[in-house]
Amino acid sequence: MSTLSSYKKKRNFGSTKEPEGTIARSGKQLRFVIQRHAASRLHYDFRLELEGVLKSWAVPKGPSLNPADKRLAMMVEDHPYDYRTFEGTIPEGNYGAGEVEIWDEGTYEALQKESRKRDETLLLKELQQGSLKFILHGKKLKGEFALVKMKTEDAGNAWLLIKHKDDYAVTTKYDAEKFTNKTSKVTKAVKAKAARKASPKKQAVKKKPA
Repeated sequence: MSTLSSYKKKRNFGSTKEPEGTIARSGKQLRFVIQRHAASRLHYDFRLELEGVLKSWAVPKGPSLNPADKRLAMMVEDHPYDYRTFEGTIPEGNYGAGEVEIWDEGTYEALQKESRKRDETLLLKELQQGSLKFILHGKKLKGEFALVKMKTEDAGNAWLLIKHKDDYAVTTKYDAEKFTNKTSKVTKAVKAKAARKASPKKQAVKKKPA
């Protein structure tokens, strides 16, 4: 059952512009969104609409169109449906502080079809079973994908995001960062952090005794 209690407990809506939101549904087609998030570490938030909320996974390396890549996806708390359009700054001192932008969005559907059963019913069953298979109709991501829950003892909420072999799959190296806005606030935040990290190293080199 979906709940937003964990989401709301982690946030101060008097400080952040993130949507407080309620459980809501889109329409006939289920929606998905992938948000690029420059928080303490850059990652991609993969979100699927189900039960009136966005089921969410944090993907450190971002999604891939190469079936050989098995991208770690950590399942996090449900987010409100309104979060689908959120972009902007989460102020310092707030949970997930940093810059957020939409990397891809669109509709999606269940890969498996059964008569008299709606996509959402099938997808919820697969989610509970730890093996979710779906088709994305996005701008960057298209075709068949799977989210598979890892079953090792220490896996916790770890899943794997995997591209299926289809007409949209690639065999070359896929880096989501190559398909980003090079002048966006997220990109600038990533570059600024990299520069700060590199700065002490440069100073240490200069101070080495002759």
